[in-house]
Amino acid sequence: MSKKDFVVGLDIGTTKICCIVGEIALNAEGSQGIDIVGIGTAPSNGLRKGVVVNIESTVKSITQAIEEAELMAGMEISNVYVGIAGGHIKSFNSSGIVAVKDKEITESDVNRVIDAAKAMAIPLDREVIHVIPQEFILDDQDGIRDPIGMSGTRLESKVHIVTGAVSSAQNIIKCANKAGLNVSEICLQPIASSEAVLTSDEKDLGVILIDIGGGTSDIAIFKDGAVVYTGVLAIGGNHLTSDISAGLRTPTHEAEKIKVTYGSALASLVKPDETIEVAGVGGRRSRTVSRRLLAEIIEPRVEEIFTLIQNEVMKAGYLNLLAGGVVITGGSSLLEGMPELAETIFEMPVKRGLPYGVGGLYDVVNSPKFATGVGLTKYGARQVIKTRFPIRENNIYDKVKGSMQSWIKDLF
Repeated sequence: MSKKDFVVGLDIGTTKICCIVGEIALNAEGSQGIDIVGIGTAPSNGLRKGVVVNIESTVKSITQAIEEAELMAGMEISNVYVGIAGGHIKSFNSSGIVAVKDKEITESDVNRVIDAAKAMAIPLDREVIHVIPQEFILDDQDGIRDPIGMSGTRLESKVHIVTGAVSSAQNIIKCANKAGLNVSEICLQPIASSEAVLTSDEKDLGVILIDIGGGTSDIAIFKDGAVVYTGVLAIGGNHLTSDISAGLRTPTHEAEKIKVTYGSALASLVKPDETIEVAGVGGRRSRTVSRRLLAEIIEPRVEEIFTLIQNEVMKAGYLNLLAGGVVITGGSSLLEGMPELAETIFEMPVKRGLPYGVGGLYDVVNSPKFATGVGLTKYGARQVIKTRFPIRENNIYDKVKGSMQSWIKDLF
């Protein structure tokens, strides 16, 4: 008998709030399929550079997106997987070693070695968001993905740890709670996006994922199938809009429309005779300007974003080790000329990342701007599969009890 359940991803972005409802089918073999059955979007007014700055505005936007998704899916939403980003995100790699008690690796040994890897001094104003295993080393044999059941005496783990500001995470949870939602888990946005747009081959070969949103540009580097670096730069599509607004002397909302409709990240792709109409400020007459001028305003800023990301990858030491190239996603990646400009800077193949591996309303979410939302539903579905415990049967008492046990475990 197959068993169906629902998982909801809530992408709280700087420019838009996006809620995506996925229906999971679990069969006796444990395989899964996800059908998108509901989508809701709303303009985001309460965030700046990925961080909540106005709780009431954010709650209003979340409520609007949730109601739209509920109407389309024909169900009430109570639990969500939420994305987090912002300049406060810091990540690092760590390792831990334990002795194996019974010569055969058990789940308890794996948990102990991961706990040993994350036993690091973290400031009180920060909290751990993810501890992602990269590989296990058993008696000097490296490259092991799952050591359970293997024999050995010494187990070592390498993990990637993502931390964020406690206040930023709490504010996101508070906004969701005020909108009547329980947060099942917080997920770093580039990790979520990678679930939606990266293939296992790309992760194995080595790939840079760049998710360019309105307020931030999120980075995740994969090598040998594991996350080796994550980061968030507080610069994104809103900076392009501000540049256009100042350069063409037009209101911000008009600049955003011009960017989406006529913007190009490469001036060389625009014909010299193309023109656009630009609205004036304060009732002044609109005027006609060259579209190439618009591209010349956008190009330096996009070049700056990619150069900053290239510097981050270079500092991490992975620039020449990534045969899978670069995948760009997020709403701002839709700008004409983005992949071409990225190729000239990174000197490796670049493509736009589209969500894949889902059914249902796939045509509606088949865009880079829905990568994080779709990724959150896929991430949530994986957690449900992992625990073999459907969300709808999980009552509030069990949730609170489970969360408290997790917190106590982290404290001690």
